[in-house]
Amino acid sequence: MSGRILHVSRRTLAVVGHIVVYVLIWAGLAMLIAAVGIRHFWGEISLAQMRLNLVSVETDGGGGALVWIGILGIGVAPALITLAIALARHFRRRKRHRAAVVPSRRAQWVRRTVSTVLVSAVVVGGTTAFSTTVGVADYIKSAKSPYDIADYHVEPVVTGNHNKNNLVLIYLESGEATLEDDQLFEKDGFAPLKEATDLSAGWQSVSDLQQYRGGGWTMAGLTSTQCGIPLKGAGGSSSSDAGTADDVDTYLGGTTCLGDVLSDHGYTNVFLGGANGSFAAKSTFLDSHGYSKEKDLSDWRAAGEPEENFRKDWGLSDERLMAHAAEEVDELHAEAQRTGQPFNLSVLTLDTHEPVHIYDYCDVDTESNVTSVFACSMAQVAGFVNHMEEMGYLEDTAVVIMGDHLKHMSAGDAFHEQLDNHTNRTIFNRIWVPGGTPGSTLRSGVDQLNMYPTILEAAGLTLENGAAGLGVSAFAPEVPAGSAQSMEPDAYAELLNSRSSMFYAQAWGPRDLSK
Repeated sequence: MSGRILHVSRRTLAVVGHIVVYVLIWAGLAMLIAAVGIRHFWGEISLAQMRLNLVSVETDGGGGALVWIGILGIGVAPALITLAIALARHFRRRKRHRAAVVPSRRAQWVRRTVSTVLVSAVVVGGTTAFSTTVGVADYIKSAKSPYDIADYHVEPVVTGNHNKNNLVLIYLESGEATLEDDQLFEKDGFAPLKEATDLSAGWQSVSDLQQYRGGGWTMAGLTSTQCGIPLKGAGGSSSSDAGTADDVDTYLGGTTCLGDVLSDHGYTNVFLGGANGSFAAKSTFLDSHGYSKEKDLSDWRAAGEPEENFRKDWGLSDERLMAHAAEEVDELHAEAQRTGQPFNLSVLTLDTHEPVHIYDYCDVDTESNVTSVFACSMAQVAGFVNHMEEMGYLEDTAVVIMGDHLKHMSAGDAFHEQLDNHTNRTIFNRIWVPGGTPGSTLRSGVDQLNMYPTILEAAGLTLENGAAGLGVSAFAPEVPAGSAQSMEPDAYAELLNSRSSMFYAQAWGPRDLSK
């Protein structure tokens, strides 16, 4: 009896062992394929970006085919490969059993050793590739940081609002200023927009505007420039349940952001974008922060836009988006003049998101399609700026134009040769303030977190110490003592990477209206 129990126990352990091995093979393959896919489409990312962005890709207007590539590549392929390995091993054993072949102990040892090495290589290789791709080491390091964002975060205090301007805020998808360099590229992709925003005519620019450390995707660009903090999940954890997907009720609801401040001072906030607003919970962010109106892919379809005006993976062309923006600013400006209540019109372009799509309105005159598409997109934005100037809106409307992040450098993107080893990649920007002084300079070298107070001051609101979030307005010639912006570069980088769990737990909670 005891012999039978021992036999059953051994069989059970053998089955469990085989199951564990196949689960490890599946997990290793899934992580390896995920790492390869992420590097191809996005390059190296952070855990926060993966959790807050990739998990909310939409099949319609939010990544398109990437959804199915992810499902098939990460979900289906590893399972099929693992099943094929299991079946091959099963049939090989049956064949050997039927032939009554008993391998020698040496042959068994060699086979088991080779199998162990191969399984270990898949598991270790997949785990290592995935962890380096999504910055697991940085995430672990952030928990040990002595810094806490709560110690440096500043609630914006508006000390004056008597010179309020209307505001137009335009985000340029992947708007990297480095692409201005016609020595590196076939032509200056920003030339049409630079002509419409001539610095000698009163437009201003933040020299060397930096992407914040840990940023690099659209929602990080929006939240850093509108809330003044690095984008992370609740509790500082990129894997937390709150604030990570489309089913959340609020997005950074416990943080005072640009739309909140403007709304509190009588502004009407409107957002226009060509993509699906559900992607990366962008609509939830806008709804949580004072935007009363948003138009996205579904609205443009409902408005009867022809199908040729859409790219299947993301959404509406910049040509049509800026045409709608012109109509919207006409209505908003007329309403502002009638009621005396200012407006904020925010717009996010799309055409320059890789892989770029060639619309009929864009004539490709460069060897690289990307260079031509950038120029075509900037021409559309320039046309919108010219429309506002012709209508006289620039007399009472501030305009802030900037890239949402640097151009991605994933394996599938263009310009690796020009950008991979570039020493100072910066974000394109232009600022117009009615009545501003031509030739005046803004504080150079600031990062995206400083744009939050800069935008508020461009709109005509005066801030105590020019501070909001972790940023200090670029209009402020000096940084207040004790500000995050006064820290040494290494300490500041560690602050931005810090977990700051309690701060983010509150940031993802409901907004405290008593502040």
